Amino acid sequence: MNKNDLIPHSPVRYFDVTNASLKDGEMGLVTAKKGLGKTSILVQFGIDSLLNDKALVHVSFDQQSSNVIAWYSSILAEIAKKKNFNLEDINEEIVRNRTILNFNQETFTLPKVVSTLKALKEGGIKINSLVVDGLDLAKTPKDDLDTFAKFIKSEKMTAWFSYTNEAAELKGTLDADKLEAFTTVAHLAAENKALALSILKNGNGKVNLDAKTLLMTK
Repeated sequence: MNKNDLIPHSPVRYFDVTNASLKDGEMGLVTAKKGLGKTSILVQFGIDSLLNDKALVHVSFDQQSSNVIAWYSSILAEIAKKKNFNLEDINEEIVRNRTILNFNQETFTLPKVVSTLKALKEGGIKINSLVVDGLDLAKTPKDDLDTFAKFIKSEKMTAWFSYTNEAAELKGTLDADKLEAFTTVAHLAAENKALALSILKNGNGKVNLDAKTLLMTK
């Protein structure tokens, strides 16, 4: 099989129907309480980028590279299992355009991340999309966020962030001036025994998540 065969079966296709997908130069934000599944959602966005031949940089502020790799392996395995695909022959092809970076927020700011990304590009590493996981946006200065957003826009990339916050309404998610940096904002919460990702900004509706696999679904 070819990795392109997986594109129609990517869980992100369920997200597309909300009209909340990012365009080049835009940033998105996924919020939820701690441990509910934000990383899984960002990894699904990351995998979708890789399937579409978009070079990905996964920036993690709270997990080691081995843990991040395990997330990608797990999500890919669940996608394959659900559609009865064998990924052995194409797994390496899918992840070869993925770069993983680990930082500590206490010593590494978003402008420093931008400098690192610029250095990667100058070194010949292509970057089309990013996911930034585990960053405490409440502790992130607005100027730092604006610097990152300006870089994403100038390079026509996309970037998805995660942020631990339990607010189900947009105004409670983040300071209004920081929210301006994000085109799309979505909130993940438990609904009875299920999980749902609700669009709070730019789009409408919600996407359900399989409570066992954490994959986006109908």
